[in-house]
Amino acid sequence: MERTVLSVADVRREDLVSLLDRYGLDLVVQDGGSEITGSFWGDSEAGIVGTTVYVRNDTPVHSLLHESCHVICMPGERREQLHRDAGGDDLEEAAVCYLQVVLADHIDGVGRERLMRDMDAWGYSFRLGNTRDWYERDAEDARQFLINQKLLTESSEPTFTLSS
Repeated sequence: MERTVLSVADVRREDLVSLLDRYGLDLVVQDGGSEITGSFWGDSEAGIVGTTVYVRNDTPVHSLLHESCHVICMPGERREQLHRDAGGDDLEEAAVCYLQVVLADHIDGVGRERLMRDMDAWGYSFRLGNTRDWYERDAEDARQFLINQKLLTESSEPTFTLSS
């Protein structure tokens, strides 16, 4: 039976480190039970401080990707001051969600299909009711934001660069 959501412990650590490293981001895996540094939501949710993403083994992969994508999508001056609260507007938040789906395909054993199910299970809320419908039919503004910021190519491939 499939677990509710994939956690950091369910995927190879090297794959996570390698993906974040392509963006110049650091991954810190903290001890179980400890409070996650820079976590906005608390509990097992990922945290961000500057260009470092903090997780525990029980952190959901979608949370690690979401917070990482906040760091990727935000302007450099905001990134320099980043501690816990990514800020940003609704369009940037949508772009973060879009990019995390794209990046899921770059982690063995995850992929966009599984990530979208995990996002739905966690409670992400989209106008069309679920992540897949939003991603396929209602996310063109988010995709265009990522292209304009040079974070995605026209063919929706990640560029592995940070927003400036």
